[in-house]
Amino acid sequence: MSKPVIALVGRPNVGKSTLFNRLTRTRDAIVADYPGLTRDRQYGTGRVGKEPYIVVDTGGLSGETDGVDPLMAGQVRAALDEADAVLFLVDGRQGLIPGDEVIANYVRQFDKPVQLLVNKAEGYDHDIANSEFFRLGLGEPMAISSAHGDNVAAAIDKVLELMPDKSHIEEDFDLDDHPGVRVAVIGRPNVGKSTLINRMIGEERVVAFDMPGTTRDSIFVPFERNGKPYTLIDTAGVRRRKNIKEKVEKFSIVKAIEAMDDSHVVILVIDGSEGLTDQDLTLLGLAIESGRGLVLAVNKWDNLSTDQREWVKNELSFRLRFADYAKQHLISALHGTGVGDLFKTVDAVHQAAFKRVSTSDLNRVLEQAVLDHQPPLIAGRRVKLRYAHLGGLNPPRVIVHGNQVDKLPDAYTKYLVNVFRKAFKWVGTPVTIEYKASENPFEGRKSKPNSRLSQKAEKSVMKAKLKKKRATTKKRRS
Repeated sequence: MSKPVIALVGRPNVGKSTLFNRLTRTRDAIVADYPGLTRDRQYGTGRVGKEPYIVVDTGGLSGETDGVDPLMAGQVRAALDEADAVLFLVDGRQGLIPGDEVIANYVRQFDKPVQLLVNKAEGYDHDIANSEFFRLGLGEPMAISSAHGDNVAAAIDKVLELMPDKSHIEEDFDLDDHPGVRVAVIGRPNVGKSTLINRMIGEERVVAFDMPGTTRDSIFVPFERNGKPYTLIDTAGVRRRKNIKEKVEKFSIVKAIEAMDDSHVVILVIDGSEGLTDQDLTLLGLAIESGRGLVLAVNKWDNLSTDQREWVKNELSFRLRFADYAKQHLISALHGTGVGDLFKTVDAVHQAAFKRVSTSDLNRVLEQAVLDHQPPLIAGRRVKLRYAHLGGLNPPRVIVHGNQVDKLPDAYTKYLVNVFRKAFKWVGTPVTIEYKASENPFEGRKSKPNSRLSQKAEKSVMKAKLKKKRATTKKRRS
């Protein structure tokens, strides 16, 4: 049912963020030759290896007790708590140092499968690079290069094999048992997710409590509205109220990622009284990356003054331009204001995400888009977009074939996305465009010389020879 979670740990500047970007095939983690850049946990979907998984980048553990290091250690502990396996990175160029032994002892306390990776091993003999790290007692080390990708896929496959078998859990769970439109409700702690779900279904099905961290696990809430089936996915576990006061549990982005993977449409709940936070933007980025339809619900709107409402609207308009396709709803989950309109948008987004369009219609729109705005010149040659077809749904994926399409700038791709979205009413859902470069049938063939040009060249040579001969003869006579 859920993807395994792999945590990356190690000293500062050993290449964790570089490996994170390699595994997720993104540039989400900031990379520089400077220790301590990563302080908070960074989450992403792994795309290297045989099976899907969630990878968590963590800050480096240096063992210092001053500054931000204790806070970073707390983030690492949280990552290790929710991880199913650990990739422990060490620096193969520096060799084994005491800090690595301290981290090894710390990681061993969590009793999780650990794969030791000797990073920055490009150009080194792997046996020699690994030899001194056997002393850590974490099994056989594996030499890799996160910067160049050497041995990374093999390392992921190996750590996935170390995890306990969860096939029996997957057999007991089937998404087909949850009919209708599956809607994931995600958001920061205490923004009103559970209150919103209770309002949407009209009964107290999940625990709503004015304390962050009440939620623990994703739950599925099936119900019907106007004869149409829905399943709401709350990143929450139903808990008895007496247990709520025992411990304030930290919000886990892993649960949000799993809920989005299981859903058709995502509702991101934002606390209007606090405005848009960095964690809201993190969740929004993950929702866009998941490819699911997206609806934004700004909650607690009834508690805001006129000036606050104007400020929040301006902030949303300015900071959410990259997700301008998602419709925004200003609601009050507690009083029900605007909640009914959410269903109309959810239905529209779901229909758009699964809407099929014919190849002829796609090509008609593509042809008109090219006529209205020509692709740019690349090295003096115009990019040619020949034809398009639908490559997938949820989200809609358009495959465009042509010449030099791999060199098209992002601005033109965004232009095409907006044209397709408007033409086919793909509202509230991401639209992806993939390019396929057409093969040149004349590539590799020797070009035949132009006979007319050859004749002109031959005449020019003959004239030059004759002129030279006449000049020589004239010189001799004189």
